[in-house]
Amino acid sequence: MPGRWEAPTAILGRLLLATIFLISPLVNLVPNFGATVAAMTQAGVPLPAAALVIANAMLLAGSLMLILGYRARLGALLLILFLLPATYVFHAPWRAIDGADAGQQAIHFTKNLGLMGAMLLVTVLGPGPGSLKGRRP
Repeated sequence: MPGRWEAPTAILGRLLLATIFLISPLVNLVPNFGATVAAMTQAGVPLPAAALVIANAMLLAGSLMLILGYRARLGALLLILFLLPATYVFHAPWRAIDGADAGQQAIHFTKNLGLMGAMLLVTVLGPGPGSLKGRRP
């Protein structure tokens, strides 16, 4: 890829990758805080209200760090640390109530595995061009 397209492409890639993590707390988890805490309680998550506040903070911080490329490796790690328990607790196809639910959970489970793979790549390779990495005010 020609050099002039590397930074815009990397920025777009980080933005697209982080969008699901940025939108989730803003559209779903915060407005539906009580319902999400109830679902977490039913799933056996300890201290669900505190866990949800921490999860929202991890999602917002991690996604913004990834988008900006500022400490993107740490941001990707935060998102992995969110994805691991969320995937296991809420998207385990082996705990599905029926075949249709198992299929849906398998899709979410494998989507989250793919997102974890992408976060591992960012953790190892860094944010790429067009990032705030290394810039100082």
